[in-house]
This record gives sequence, C-alpha cells and structure tokens, in this order.
Amino acid sequence: MGNKDALRLPVVSLSAEYLAIGQLMRRNILAYKAPPNNQGYDLICLHPDPNRSARAIRVQVKSRYQTDCDRAFPVKEKTFGAFDYLIVVFLNIGFFFSRIGDENGRQAPEYFTLPREFIEKHHYRPPSGFQKMRTRGLDLSAYKDEAGFEQIARNLGIDYPSR
Repeated sequence: MGNKDALRLPVVSLSAEYLAIGQLMRRNILAYKAPPNNQGYDLICLHPDPNRSARAIRVQVKSRYQTDCDRAFPVKEKTFGAFDYLIVVFLNIGFFFSRIGDENGRQAPEYFTLPREFIEKHHYRPPSGFQKMRTRGLDLSAYKDEAGFEQIARNLGIDYPSR
C-alpha cells in the first residue's frame, strides 16, 4: 500500500511541527508537542498566564517539503473533531518535480493556519483514494504567516507582546 518510490524525509517532516511551535511561541502562545502518534492533533496551545485562561487549543500540523508541490495535503474527515486549527507548513526545500537542480526552489517556509470550519468547507472527498485539502485557487491571505497565528492568539485572548 502506498507509493514505494515516494521520498521519505522524516527529519524534514518533523521540522514542520517544531517550526510551528517556534512561530507560535514567538507570538507569546505557549505551544507544546503532543505525544508521538497522537491521533488528530500534534500541538497544544495555551495562554502563557495560567490565571488568565485555562482554555487549550488543539492544532494539527501538516507539511509539504517540495517547493513545486500541488499545494494540497492529506487530511481525513474523521479527524475534524480532534483539532481546532490546522497549520500547513510548506517547507520549500527545493524543486522535486520540475526544474530539478534549480536552487531557486530553496525558499523560506510558508505557514497557513486554517480553522477547522475552513477545512470542513473546502475538504475534498474523492469517490476513491485519499481525502485531502486542496488550497490552489483559494485565497489564503487571511491565514498566512503572522495573520494565521494571530487567530490562535485572539482565540486564547493573548495580547501582542509589548512593553
């Protein structure tokens, strides 16, 4: 089952979770990694002041390492109830399908923090095959990078760090 010729980069794939944790913590959101193989979510986000809020937000992290990927990622409908947000990290480590060897494929990672409701609305369920979320053609600017992380901060009631 699966494509035996697919390139597996477990270290690179795991980096997406740690990059997301770093970006969330940079925004003053406490972010913890869930136990390995935890079904449905990968991170737990909390307010940094335990006296302000006990609410926890569950985040699933998905990644694509290819700069020239189709901008889709697998997500199963049965996991929708297990996360509040899904952060997809496009790691952009290089071209793997076109222009192989072209070093312009090495670019900064991109983060998109998508609310569960957005995933439910745009989820693709083929008659057979893998369920996935297609992002090509969708306006994701409200969910990209800082704007996306800001949704979680607002949801937890975390002000922007300042003096």
